[in-house]
Amino acid sequence: MRTETAKTNLVLVTGPSGAGRSTAINVLEDLGFETIDNLPLRLIPRLLEGPAERPLALGFDVRNRDFSTNGFLALIEELGTRPDAGLSVLYLDCRAEVLLRRFSETRRRHPLAPAESPEAGVARELNLLAAIRDRADTLIDTSDLNVHELRAEIERGFAADRLDRLAVSVQSFSYKRGLPPSIDMVFDCRFLANPYWQPHLRGLDGRDPAVADYVAGDPRFAGFFDRVLDLTRLLLPAYAEEGKAHLSIAFGCTGGQHRSVAVSERLAKALAEDGQQVSIRHRELLGRAIADESRV
Repeated sequence: MRTETAKTNLVLVTGPSGAGRSTAINVLEDLGFETIDNLPLRLIPRLLEGPAERPLALGFDVRNRDFSTNGFLALIEELGTRPDAGLSVLYLDCRAEVLLRRFSETRRRHPLAPAESPEAGVARELNLLAAIRDRADTLIDTSDLNVHELRAEIERGFAADRLDRLAVSVQSFSYKRGLPPSIDMVFDCRFLANPYWQPHLRGLDGRDPAVADYVAGDPRFAGFFDRVLDLTRLLLPAYAEEGKAHLSIAFGCTGGQHRSVAVSERLAKALAEDGQQVSIRHRELLGRAIADESRV
């Protein structure tokens, strides 16, 4: 029987087929985890009876011999009560249309629809995993990420020196494209003065000092930002105490280019100066960069 000092950092990795689970497992192995893919669920408690020499990452998907939604949720509940397992559930998410494109590009058959169209398999799998997705401690949407960006996201959250720290993700987005998935806190920046209407700023984005200064010059900016920062500082310790592994904060504006980017950059910098583990992502700027690369 293990003692408290023999605690294993255990990460359960799952998500729909094609979302990047195998890549995540490989990254965790590179980070020093012992990794095992598609081990039957019933064997997991027995596995933890062995020596805890390294953190452990276990991959699961619908191809597991005894996989079921209820069985996986029951496993999470069981492991969550064990003093010898510091449990975290990592879910690799992806939009249905992107999963379909990936299956089309690789010409693979979907494991839940081997004799049908991939659309049927994707729909079944997303429905099957919905409750598990809701239970995840860390959710990474890979829809707009390449392999290198996914690696960076996992390294930020699961590097050995960060396993016991809350990871904070700050994002900017455009309301025209809708809310990003799996966001914990959302703030609307559309009330701030819009640099788009300034010809000399229109072609720039919120990372440029001129744009950032223009946004910060709005008389309402300081009160808004200070309250958001104070609220975030208040909530972070509470989330950490509850065992949450990841907190995502998003700022939106009309185009996702100026105001939301400037505020996201400023908040990420302030939290990093506080010593928080912070990553930042600008959804619309990333989309433009990918589009520009495809035209080269």
